[in-house]
Amino acid sequence: MPTLQAPAETSATACAMPGDDKAAVAWLQNAFQQIRDELGKVIVGQDEVLEQLLIGIFARGHCLLEGVPGLAKTLLVSTVARCLALSFRRIQFTPDLMPSDILGTEVLQEDPATRQRQFKFMRGPIFANIVLADEINRTPPKTQAALLEAMQERRVSLGNEEHKLDQPFFVLATQNPIEQEGTYPLPEAQLDRFLFKIFVNYPQDAEEMEIVRRVASPAMGEREKSLVQVMGAQAVLQVQDLVLRVPVAEQILIYAKNIVRATRPKQPEAPEFVRQWVSWGGGPRATINLILAAKARAVLRGNFAVSWDDVAAVAPPVLRHRISCNYTASAEDITTDAVVEKLLATVPKG
Repeated sequence: MPTLQAPAETSATACAMPGDDKAAVAWLQNAFQQIRDELGKVIVGQDEVLEQLLIGIFARGHCLLEGVPGLAKTLLVSTVARCLALSFRRIQFTPDLMPSDILGTEVLQEDPATRQRQFKFMRGPIFANIVLADEINRTPPKTQAALLEAMQERRVSLGNEEHKLDQPFFVLATQNPIEQEGTYPLPEAQLDRFLFKIFVNYPQDAEEMEIVRRVASPAMGEREKSLVQVMGAQAVLQVQDLVLRVPVAEQILIYAKNIVRATRPKQPEAPEFVRQWVSWGGGPRATINLILAAKARAVLRGNFAVSWDDVAAVAPPVLRHRISCNYTASAEDITTDAVVEKLLATVPKG
């Protein structure tokens, strides 16, 4: 699986991020706009999906993208990798895929000079900055578990040796919501490893018309070639450190904590509709991810502190795969997003 190389052209924004935090936030806001402009050369619409992807990357998280086939999920991820100048690998998950096909394996090699044989580790496609796990629900649990272990530990263990993954490292997985035959749905405990679950929806009428025009045009290839590098691996790592330094007021921390605790039907804080519709809610990792994602959103928008709106905006992608609705909710056509929306309207902000 070849590594997608970054384009030769570089933007003025691709220089090192300023050391001063105030200047760094302004630099990042400018870089974010340039990334959106570059993506616009290839991708039509999907602004919210792009923002959530970048929030996930800058918050050191992994993302699960769910959408029907043909919505350019793979193209979106590969184009983001090019704009950020990060190495990219795509793994097509199939029922016969083995953990070694992802992580790598040891092969026996003979030294031509000494004739001695020794095992050498051959790195798998997971050794890249951005790994696209395409249709992750089509491979058996053993292979899913191997990938998710690497996601959590950011290293691969084979035998007595550990191999660190390239940094920064992100897994962006996709799954098809309309086909269930021959699939292996991710268990809730493994879904919890993803920072975001992002819904990729159909384009608007005008956007779909523009997609058709672009794909049918001979200039489409030129658009892809003209993509400009906006950041680099070192800059992404610096942004991740910047996100951790974003201050959060105590009231905001309490607000995020209260939202997550309200998702648990057996907690006294849970409202009546949660007790009626939810089997179980988010754990402490949900609260942590809510704050980290809110921090990343704040700096992407040029702000120096987390606001109530930042927490509310990232709550749906953070919580929708961490809340399990029961049969009563299914019978009433209540989704996890509807539960989160009602929670945001119920939990007080002060």
